[in-house]
Amino acid sequence: MPVPVEQLLNSEILKPARYLGNEFGAVHKPWDQAIVRWSLTYPEIYEVGASNLGHIILYSIINSQDGQLCDRAYLPAPDLSAKLRETQTDLFAVESKRSLREFDILGFSLSYELGATNVLEMFDLANIPMTWQERSAMSIAECPLIFAGGQTATSNPEPYADFFDFFALGDGEELLPEIGEVLKTCKLAGKARCETLLALANEVDGVYVPEFYDMDERTGAVTPNRQDVSPRALRRVATPMPEHSIGLVPLVETVHDRLVIEIRRGCTRGCRFCQPGMLTRPARDVEPEKVVDTIERAIRETGYNEFSLLSLSCSDYLALPSVGVQIKNRFKDEHVTLSLPSQRVDRFDENIAHMLRSGDGRQQGLTFAPEAGTQRLRDVINKGLTDEELLQGVKTAYVEGWDKVKLYFMIGLPTETDEDVIGIVNTVEWLQNECSQKGRKKISFNLTISNFTPKPHTPFQWFTVSSGEFVRKQQLLRKEFRRLSGVKVNYTEVRISAMEDFIGRGDRRLGKVLHRAWQLGAGFDSWFENAEKAFGAWTQAIAEAGLVWDTPSLKMTDPLPWDHIDTGIDKQWLIEDWERAIAAQVVPDCSFGGCSHCGVCGPEFGHNEVIPPPEVPPISLEKPIIPPRVQRIRLKFGKLGDMSLISHLDLYRFFQRAARRAALPVAHTEGFNPLPRISIAKALPLGQTSSAEFVDFELTKVIPVEEFQERFKQELDADLPIYAIAEVPVNAPSLDAMLEVAEYTLTCAFVTPKERNAADIMDMLEGASYCVLAATSIQMPKKSKSGRDQMIELRDRLFTINVINPDPELPTIHFMGSCKPDSNLKPEYVIYMMNKYLMGEDEIRLVKVHRESMR
Repeated sequence: MPVPVEQLLNSEILKPARYLGNEFGAVHKPWDQAIVRWSLTYPEIYEVGASNLGHIILYSIINSQDGQLCDRAYLPAPDLSAKLRETQTDLFAVESKRSLREFDILGFSLSYELGATNVLEMFDLANIPMTWQERSAMSIAECPLIFAGGQTATSNPEPYADFFDFFALGDGEELLPEIGEVLKTCKLAGKARCETLLALANEVDGVYVPEFYDMDERTGAVTPNRQDVSPRALRRVATPMPEHSIGLVPLVETVHDRLVIEIRRGCTRGCRFCQPGMLTRPARDVEPEKVVDTIERAIRETGYNEFSLLSLSCSDYLALPSVGVQIKNRFKDEHVTLSLPSQRVDRFDENIAHMLRSGDGRQQGLTFAPEAGTQRLRDVINKGLTDEELLQGVKTAYVEGWDKVKLYFMIGLPTETDEDVIGIVNTVEWLQNECSQKGRKKISFNLTISNFTPKPHTPFQWFTVSSGEFVRKQQLLRKEFRRLSGVKVNYTEVRISAMEDFIGRGDRRLGKVLHRAWQLGAGFDSWFENAEKAFGAWTQAIAEAGLVWDTPSLKMTDPLPWDHIDTGIDKQWLIEDWERAIAAQVVPDCSFGGCSHCGVCGPEFGHNEVIPPPEVPPISLEKPIIPPRVQRIRLKFGKLGDMSLISHLDLYRFFQRAARRAALPVAHTEGFNPLPRISIAKALPLGQTSSAEFVDFELTKVIPVEEFQERFKQELDADLPIYAIAEVPVNAPSLDAMLEVAEYTLTCAFVTPKERNAADIMDMLEGASYCVLAATSIQMPKKSKSGRDQMIELRDRLFTINVINPDPELPTIHFMGSCKPDSNLKPEYVIYMMNKYLMGEDEIRLVKVHRESMR
């Protein structure tokens, strides 16, 4: 029988804070006041989904619309999934805790090919019919409209066409609000599901409804099955809106645990393997002043002290040096760090090196992507990078202090020979030999060797490579790399690449294969640890369908499953660019050179918007000021309700960001990795509540305690109440050293249920507590950190214990004991002692722990 979601979110599951929906920046709109209710539904665990910039931006934009509410949902980890199934409880949205079936519209992000089995897992957990055919007779009140967006959905929606009511193609910033307005009108007019989908298809550019199209089984071509829809679905293009990046600040550490600001959308480099570069044209720069102002505002409003500038090619944002230096100069004394994703090695210079170096001398990781090991093959893929430029960029990094650099290469590219493959090893060896200085070790490299998988809407979309070739070339590289030291090489799992290629260029017939693979256990398919299980499931599903793994060669004259998706790029241009690739002819970047006539630029998609580079301000070379500690403020606070479900480390990070939002002058430690001087006493285990937590803040400026409390309180969750505040000497002993005694209330339950009355329970528990207090020694077996069995003494850690509520269902015990580091009496130790003196079936277990005081 279903149970309230809140009962499932407890310390028995891993990281329950993933599902609380109480992050800083979360929007809680009144359910009853919304006309259209969305859930943006990310088919990955929370740490991945909450890091996705598009997810954050669209959540912010939809919630800014009148009459619309947007909640969020994520793929639960296996432990919560098991609980949902065990209790027959529907998958829920994190803020409202409502079943996904209660919403009007669910938006799934399909950002990579292997995310589809996770989508089906979420359908199953939410008790939603798998296909649009099963949902077609249902009203929206019975089952929400379900759509997918993201790069994979835009590239080739056909393998997933059975599962979604519609697809949102391209940029969503303007597209999703338009969808919401049409849905609002249709809902108020009482239109049926099919009528609503037809309105979306006809009134909103960028909406593709598979129901209104059929696939020719003989040719694979997709054409409309009714006259009132367009034969081609248009990809939408929008201007970046970095101001909407200022949003959610997760309580748990995420994959990209930093503020992310988009500076440029689109790439016109023309790398022939790169689908994102083709699907995001034209290039659109964000004005430098807007970037700088957004970063400054976002750091103040979110409390992040690390930010990343995002683009497919950050180095092609010509304002990057100016923006980076401005931000570095403004925050040079505030321990703010900048990171950049993989960037163009040919644009790496001293200005960018300065941007990536923290004021304390720390350097952010540096990643370049040469892609191929020979000049010929780099020309084939139109990388636009010469050996001289590669060496100059890596040497600049070495001179500027980097001893280790990450490099990305690919194998399996069109026209690639074994000489090209070995060229990767030769290139790395050459770079090592050229980057050396007397008295300093040679540069070292971390390499990632990925397997090239052809993508739709690229000049290489017709190319095919076998999995066996990947295996052979990886073995060749392993043999050749043995002669090099200072090089660590990681290889992409061949089975994952095979799955990506199989589904990425498939047609509607793969829907049944995908569904069967999920039934056979596929899920988290792109995770290395799941590759074997997922590959086995896909292998069986493909065999049952009478298909084979390797994608058949595609003829340039044949229709492609994705030809009806209008990305703006002319198919004939892709054919001609394939021919240029075979001839190793390079096409210049049309943002900075002549037009390549790909077909994108025009009224529907716009034109390249490249902002000229502004002047780079003088770099502030002054060392950061390290002010002394002049004040220590101590807070006594509570940890209640949902906030009891965040870990000690997550609470520490929460306090850091809350203090930054409150503009409190927190001191930092010195050394290579300065940390805020915030000390929380006696870590409280996950799920336990408390009315007696303590935290010290060391400050570089004196602030009246009342002002400190008022400013800090405004940044705290209601479940973190402040009970007392005081100033203590700066050099006072640490809280952990000072606090010696803790007082707890324990709510218990009997392991074996049976009829008991309050008087018997009182006698039983008081008798056990008397025996515990009368004992001179009570020892408990425990494993040491090294794994050795040992006995620890408990009795001398306990000071008082008594029964305060003999409730037959949930009796309550109060105790006081040591909380010293070397003799801490944990609540579970008290239960162990009590059970030693309880009789047989009357064993008790912990249900709830509340810390009453510490002194």
